[in-house]
Amino acid sequence: MIETQYIDLFNEHRSTIDSHSADVLNRLRDAAFVKFKELGFPTYKLEDYQYSDIAPLFGTEYGFNLNRLPVKVNPYRSYRCNVNGMTEHLYFLMNDMLHTENIPQTDYPAGVYIGSLKDFAGKYPDICSKYYGKASKIEKNALAAFNTMFAQDGFVVYIPDNTVLEKPVQLINILTANVDLLVNRRLLIIAGKNSQVKLLACDHAVTDRKFLATQVTEIYADENAHIEFYELEENSTKVTRLSSTYVNQEKSSTVLVNNITLQCGYTRNNYDVKLNGENAETTVAGVVIADKEQHVDNFAFLDHAKPHCQSTQLFKYVLQDKSLGSFCGRILVEKDAQKTMAYQTNNNLCASPHAHMYSKPQLEIYADDVKCSHGLTTGQLDEEALFYMRSRGIQEEEARLMLMQAFTADVLKLIHIDVLRERLVELVEQRFRGEDARCGDCEICK
Repeated sequence: MIETQYIDLFNEHRSTIDSHSADVLNRLRDAAFVKFKELGFPTYKLEDYQYSDIAPLFGTEYGFNLNRLPVKVNPYRSYRCNVNGMTEHLYFLMNDMLHTENIPQTDYPAGVYIGSLKDFAGKYPDICSKYYGKASKIEKNALAAFNTMFAQDGFVVYIPDNTVLEKPVQLINILTANVDLLVNRRLLIIAGKNSQVKLLACDHAVTDRKFLATQVTEIYADENAHIEFYELEENSTKVTRLSSTYVNQEKSSTVLVNNITLQCGYTRNNYDVKLNGENAETTVAGVVIADKEQHVDNFAFLDHAKPHCQSTQLFKYVLQDKSLGSFCGRILVEKDAQKTMAYQTNNNLCASPHAHMYSKPQLEIYADDVKCSHGLTTGQLDEEALFYMRSRGIQEEEARLMLMQAFTADVLKLIHIDVLRERLVELVEQRFRGEDARCGDCEICK
């Protein structure tokens, strides 16, 4: 059984794990361990993982950095980002450790904390314990339980009440090692009442090794808070990324989660959103561009628990070669959640006869005064549009590129940071031209 090696590892090195972490994180490990042993890794036998057999992915003998040995590199020198306006609030997770040296000095508004999860748990244990692990459903999600067992550090963005962070925060996740490595990343985003924050997390692998990254992100939006969370995946084909994002929203809050998968090996993204206050609004969106034999699976569950809330799901896939895509979107409208508006759209473009796409929209509604819909399309490029463009003198390859760009445009429009959206339009075009996405002039992109 694949789980056995990780159960033994945890039992053998528990004291080491605890000694390099913080008490708030350590207190949840026992409960997570019990649930992981009970659940085991997900397999295709589970309905929600029908097209993603997770368990075998952990069969490789990966290394763990339980002793928290630092990566001897200055990422601010080697991995600088050249997107204008995205460098002021810049942080690096080196594998699953926050790089705490060389951080530029920034004058944040009073009460703002951005930095190490371990340090945050030590300095503000009451605040951290109020939020850490409260949204992630370790009792149902074995990947979240596994991450909670082993996570020793992570990244925190804490914005107190009535505070607006004008410029976006950028977190660059660097995977680098001289052995195959398993990392467990943890992100915690907390926005108090009437606060605003934008965060971009970028994933990059910089060494030619196999990596398996588990990630749990917990997002808390208090009353009238506004959070935008963007993820950009530009990993190598040797990277497996298993991510679970949990969102908990209170009254009149707004949350946007937008994931752009440009390059990967094997990706599974779980989204679990609870609209727990009236007039809350959520958008969960994503673009997937996959080729070769890449595998990308997005699973979204949105729970409307209160009335007068609105949610939008919009996912688009462009699949080439022998790539595989999967999308499952579930909307739950609870009994008292009257006046709910929930919309779900999944459009997929199979640009190769060997690409496969599997989609399953789901609506579960227990209120009688709602507006809910789902739309699903899977097909190839519009031949009539292609013919029309060629008849106007546009070469076939360029016409196909233009149609694919137009296909993804409405998801990219949901990126509300202008310079980031402009750069992503360029990166998407690179991928459609069959190039690896290169986002800058740093060591990653050479």
